[in-house]
Amino acid sequence: MKLAIALTTGIGIALAGCSKHEPLARVEIENSTETQRIDEVVDLRLVDLGLRLGDDSAEGIEAFAGGSPVPAQAWDKSGDGVADTLSVLLDLAPVEGKSLELRHASGSPASFKHRTQAEISRKTGGEWQGREYIGGHFENVQSLETPPEHTDHSWFIRYEGPGWESDKVGYRFYLDWRNGFDIFGKLTPELVLQDVGQDGFDSYHEPADWGMDILKVGSSLGSGGYGLWVDGKAERISKTDKLSCEILENGPVLSQFRATYHGWEGSNQPKMDLVADLSIHAGSRLTWVRLRPSEQAGQFCAGLVKHDGTELIKGDTDITGEAYTYLATWGKQSLDGSDLGMAILLRNKDLDKFAEDEFNDLVVFEERVKGIEYAFLAAWSKEPNGIFSKEAFIAYLEETVEKLTIPSRVDVYSSMDTAEKAGELDSEKALYWTKRMGDSILERRGDTLAYGQYDPEAERYAKWSYTTGLISKAVHDLGEATGESSYLDWAESVISSYVQEDGTVSTYSFDSFNIDQINSGKMLLELHASTGEERYRIAADHLRRQLEEHPRTKNGAFWHKKRYPWQVWLDGVYMGIPFMVGYEQAYNDSEHVAEAVHEFIVCEEELRDPETGLYWHAWDESRQQVWADPETGRSAYFWGRGLGWFAMALVDTLEMLPEESKEAEDLRRILGDLAEALVKVQDPEKGVWYQILDRPDAPGNYPESSASSMFTYMLAKGVNHGWLDESYKAAAKKAFSGMLTEFVRVHADGTTSLDHLCRVAGLGYGRDGSYEYYMSEPVVANDPKGIGPFLMAGLQVSTLLEEK
Repeated sequence: MKLAIALTTGIGIALAGCSKHEPLARVEIENSTETQRIDEVVDLRLVDLGLRLGDDSAEGIEAFAGGSPVPAQAWDKSGDGVADTLSVLLDLAPVEGKSLELRHASGSPASFKHRTQAEISRKTGGEWQGREYIGGHFENVQSLETPPEHTDHSWFIRYEGPGWESDKVGYRFYLDWRNGFDIFGKLTPELVLQDVGQDGFDSYHEPADWGMDILKVGSSLGSGGYGLWVDGKAERISKTDKLSCEILENGPVLSQFRATYHGWEGSNQPKMDLVADLSIHAGSRLTWVRLRPSEQAGQFCAGLVKHDGTELIKGDTDITGEAYTYLATWGKQSLDGSDLGMAILLRNKDLDKFAEDEFNDLVVFEERVKGIEYAFLAAWSKEPNGIFSKEAFIAYLEETVEKLTIPSRVDVYSSMDTAEKAGELDSEKALYWTKRMGDSILERRGDTLAYGQYDPEAERYAKWSYTTGLISKAVHDLGEATGESSYLDWAESVISSYVQEDGTVSTYSFDSFNIDQINSGKMLLELHASTGEERYRIAADHLRRQLEEHPRTKNGAFWHKKRYPWQVWLDGVYMGIPFMVGYEQAYNDSEHVAEAVHEFIVCEEELRDPETGLYWHAWDESRQQVWADPETGRSAYFWGRGLGWFAMALVDTLEMLPEESKEAEDLRRILGDLAEALVKVQDPEKGVWYQILDRPDAPGNYPESSASSMFTYMLAKGVNHGWLDESYKAAAKKAFSGMLTEFVRVHADGTTSLDHLCRVAGLGYGRDGSYEYYMSEPVVANDPKGIGPFLMAGLQVSTLLEEK
């Protein structure tokens, strides 16, 4: 069951063919696990709802479930100063959805009892006497900058810093050189911080009807506080020119504030500013932390204060990088001697190591260019209906990381989408949407994929990778098909930035024997042919030499990578074989073409399921991998994009082969069998394909855009070249129409996005190949692995639908 959401707007927004009271969007949301989700926060991008960022179009949105209002809040999730997200608060039973309607309030919007708050309160009406503020009274303020006199125990800021709470727990941190994080244990779900510390002293250390301050922070980072990892210990964020705090949100779904460390001077790094955004959701114990330094800092860490008599608990780290894990403690570590659990939660890919120093148990983060994000929580055993044992605390943590790793699935269908996509798909329309996506990529990406540039979507500096070549080749194809130089120039500028005058390819590693790095070589062949520049030929020679020395299975197939010994992945066929065939035809008189095409034969023999005609993701010849069947060496599932890579490789390689050759005959047979198998698992209503191809109704499974684009490309190109029967034309047309409906999002600024995209999936190194694993990888928008095939599919479908 899915959750349908319809939006209507009551103010004038630039919408295509939509008056202000008509529905703005329909959204479907589904609990993707068999775990109940109480107070689930579902985030919707405002641009996907057809709203413009930076104006007031997101104000006053109301949400209704079965005619009754539910909380919704528009806010700035990215932290750039512009509201970009609408968060809705829902209760979802296992694998369940609910119908919602959202609209702008026509009168006074529905109000909700706030279940979170953030505040900062300073004294006014008194005076500074040395390091203490004497007299006056407390006043809540929206923002505060600490004066030069302020330090610890100045009695200037109520309970010494900002405070934030949900109906579960409260927190504070010291807005001074200590930068420690403390916990307010609560005996009530009511909001209480507004009354804490009003007497001007620290009586909140003593039990009260609402609860009490329950943690001794001392010289530690406290409960989830952050610092810098220096010489084997946590260094607090202490040396600054000044500190400031601003309350950003106090709404029905969440509260948020920002702390800024101006002129932060850490060890072994330049002086910089550090911005920390912290938020808490209704019904949640978690505080989310995002740290953004103005310059690249060293390694951040987060800590839990050490106390005697507590037990350290570490989450599983033999998991995919995108999955969440944790570091936690449990025991009698609260000030009143009762049990308290504390935890830090983070994506496994962001974890460098678990560590400790004199005062803290620590998470040490991988160094990131633009900072890090994590969460922390506290669970006091005296909470109403709280957690009373270590076993229950661990169960809660495991359930929490599962929910974070596999969020609810979200589909958005705006009225802007519906209006613009109306009508029968034809050649002109297919090309229109292809060009519009291409234009959007050029505008959105700019030069961020070029060597030396920061790639915000990958959250690292750009490098020579298979996605670099994939999207460059797709945009280049678009330029050749349309004759528009902007596409050709962009593609060339990306690839050429990596290729030095002597043919050296920046960031390319020969010795890793990673077949993924070969894919971009197809653009080297294109550019050498079109420009004649010898550097492209020399660079292509480097890649070809890698394939000459690349390790192989006993039956002649390339290992996926040196670090993946004896393994053949479907992905690798696309990465290496079309380049190898193209190189052989361009420079070696096709000498090794048969050797290259043999890769398809090995995959057919080892990975094709004779019952369904589909292909398993990978094969381990050694039968040693945890994901490999001990008898066959095969992985367990038909992963959509893995087979999509193979499907694209088939038609791209066929295009280069002499029609009457034995190799072409073999590939046409494989192509025909695969086309028949794929049409059988094509969604009969939506026309697209799923993340796991043969399990569309399994919990969490979802229509996936990169695989759908790849299969559409294969079918359309196969028919266009006469390798597939004309009967597949209908399937290709239905698929591209479905992709427009299900995956393409139209924005008010004229750009488009591609949604429902599995960011990455692989095997080994914590990726066990289970169904749950394939569901755990993040679903994102606009990843090159989907954009590239979408552009390629659009060009082929446009050709397919041309009037003959």
